[in-house]
Amino acid sequence: MVPYKHYGLLAVVSLMWMAGCSSPYVENNKIEEIAPVVFWSVDKGTEGKLRISTLVPPLIQEKKRLLSKEVDLLKQGDQKFNLIYYRELKQGQLRMLLINEELAKQGGIEKLINTILVDPDISMRVYLLIVRGDFDEYIKNQLTVQDNQDYFLYRMLKHYEEHNQGEMSIVNIHKFMKKVYSPFKDPVLPVFHSDKDNFNYVGTGIFQNDKEVMVIQDVDDNIFQLLDNNHFLKVLAIPKLSISLGRIRSNVRMKLSSDYSSLSLHVGLKGRIEEYQGELNIQSEEQLEQLIHEIEVYLEEQTSDLLKRMQRWKVDPLEVGTHSLKPFSKEITDEQWLKHWENMRINVDYDIKVHPLINGAVDVFQNK
Repeated sequence: MVPYKHYGLLAVVSLMWMAGCSSPYVENNKIEEIAPVVFWSVDKGTEGKLRISTLVPPLIQEKKRLLSKEVDLLKQGDQKFNLIYYRELKQGQLRMLLINEELAKQGGIEKLINTILVDPDISMRVYLLIVRGDFDEYIKNQLTVQDNQDYFLYRMLKHYEEHNQGEMSIVNIHKFMKKVYSPFKDPVLPVFHSDKDNFNYVGTGIFQNDKEVMVIQDVDDNIFQLLDNNHFLKVLAIPKLSISLGRIRSNVRMKLSSDYSSLSLHVGLKGRIEEYQGELNIQSEEQLEQLIHEIEVYLEEQTSDLLKRMQRWKVDPLEVGTHSLKPFSKEITDEQWLKHWENMRINVDYDIKVHPLINGAVDVFQNK
């Protein structure tokens, strides 16, 4: 039974719980007087400063314009924008934080992300993106073509996050920082290329010690989606073998040797052949088996090469190190694990089961 003297404290805690995670500072705002911020774009400025940009106004039917300022601290952006714009900028609707790749390679982005993370007005579901190129130039050019480009960009990220089809790595602040503070897990972020006319996905950037150390793309990024991120790919195109596989699901098993000197990686894939332009007759069972064997060999070589590059860069985004954790045994440190990881022998084995390309065939894998 709770003593009477603790009833007051219990009431305060209950009120805080009922208030949820919302900001303790309640503000009354009129929509006509504020400009909700949808994105921050952060780039390197001059003399060690940051250049931050955003679009205003995101909601009201009024011509949009891009605001940019050079600041020492992220929060100075709000302050300086409010001095040059007649509405007060609010970050409660912030949905995307775009960080220039040069800044990501230089290091220090975790402090920027932490600044967003600890702001009670901002959701932890803010999407994080690395941008290769000048995003400001792209968004300024798009203002003459498409008014709501910032909103459409947010909807694109939300779509691919909800459907998990393996097209791209989508990461929010919560996912990123969870990996930052977890052992044996190197965080990843999607990397986009931006120029005056285009904004397109490049691949997955892998981070360690607060820096982007490598970017994987094309088939390597597809393999990463199968091994760790989504365990599903809507399409896996292999031009070298003139084949496209569709709706592929993966079942990944890892086994570490007791002395951490070797890793056995077994990947089971199930899917269907959606396109084939090679010379083999895949209606023949024998030639279909030959094609499947060629795909297995190709993926084993590509995966081995990808893992060797991860070893060379001393990164472990696949969280292989978590397999060293066992009950009632002493946990090794990150440094000890990386020494084992960079010298580890890796054996990759693929087992592929696909449905051939037949019109009217019943495909049990069609629905994800």
